[in-house]
Amino acid sequence: MKKATILIAEDEVNLALLLERILKKEGYLVYTASDGVSAKSILEAKQIDLVLTDIKMPDMDGIELLKYIKKIDSSIEVIVMTAFATVDTAINALKLGAKDYIRKPFDIDEVISAVKKVQFEEAPDELGTYDFNSMLVTNSQKMQDLVKLIHKVANSNANIYIHGETGVGKELVAHAIHEISDRRGKPFIKVNCSALPETLLESELFGYEKGAFTGAFNRKLGRFELANGGTIFLDEIGDISPLIQLKLLRIIQQKELERLGGTQTISLDVRIITATNKSLDTLVHAGQFREDLYYRLNVIPLSVPPLRERREDMTSLIQNFIKISSDMYHTPYKEIEAEAMEVLLGYHWPGNVRELENIIERLLLISEGTVIKSSDLPPYFLHPEDEPSDGLGIYKDSAEEKIIRKALADTDGNITKAAEKLGISRRSLHRKINKYNLGS
Repeated sequence: MKKATILIAEDEVNLALLLERILKKEGYLVYTASDGVSAKSILEAKQIDLVLTDIKMPDMDGIELLKYIKKIDSSIEVIVMTAFATVDTAINALKLGAKDYIRKPFDIDEVISAVKKVQFEEAPDELGTYDFNSMLVTNSQKMQDLVKLIHKVANSNANIYIHGETGVGKELVAHAIHEISDRRGKPFIKVNCSALPETLLESELFGYEKGAFTGAFNRKLGRFELANGGTIFLDEIGDISPLIQLKLLRIIQQKELERLGGTQTISLDVRIITATNKSLDTLVHAGQFREDLYYRLNVIPLSVPPLRERREDMTSLIQNFIKISSDMYHTPYKEIEAEAMEVLLGYHWPGNVRELENIIERLLLISEGTVIKSSDLPPYFLHPEDEPSDGLGIYKDSAEEKIIRKALADTDGNITKAAEKLGISRRSLHRKINKYNLGS
């Protein structure tokens, strides 16, 4: 898929430079403007696909810029960024055609996810003709069966529970369901439930009124409210607290919510898709997850197979990732020698498709010439340690620790760069560093 040309309209110079650097690294062509007037000039001179604009800017604010963009070319997508998160600005921006709404301060991963989501949603040419093979390779029988099931359930409003190991592509499956459903074109809102503490997750999901708590200076729309009419994807649902579980159950039962500190009842029409790499059934039996909520979420269960169980897909995935990385870094497409391919196909891939994508990206960059050789592979691919006798879980932990150690070494201990290389958030990497005692 063609990468977008992005215009950043942001008067904070350092923030604009940071966004420019991050998005260029993702392979996008990026222009920057310090105000709305400068942004207009660039829009008139360049073919822009996506605009990231701040609300508060000199001369012309983000809302006026949004109106101008939709007037001259409604196909240009707009993501609005603001530290002034009021209900009026959010609703106004979305009603005027903004694709998404991001509140400052934000995590860089959130911006990248929002940008990628816009690209993902532009892929289909018409309703119901989503190109699965552009994102979900389906040569294996297990993946073909999964896709058939997705097509059967996409247009129902039933809640869907996606289960699978870390890195198998649960978010891509959720995106695919949304894209071929009747809700395509409506909001697709993703929330990583494990990345936020309980109090922050509560306000992010359900919103709050001005004065609801210390620091609540303005009313804020929750993610459920922003997803109204569309789909909300709750990733790592197994990590939510009992309080959030109870509130989520009420939303499902009553199809309405009240913001924190508010009395207004807001009707909801939201399709809920959840995902986790944990066993919710096990959590229910352990008393850590409500049984009534589990059955409400698990109306349609989907299981995404790990990469080791769909090896028929690996050659196509590897070729796809080589092309994606070569396009991203503007480097020539490289072949893989037979011996290297044999090693890759035989590896156990504890990090699944995400790990494969990161490895291929690294191989493309570090290998010399036009062929990726076995000597370019990380040492643990060629000389794996014997599997520990106390189970696959410890083996996975051992492999994961090695991968994290290597990523930290490759980036001289830079947490942000190591997290990007591994395809996980900084928060997740910090947790894993503590888990394996790698901080010293």
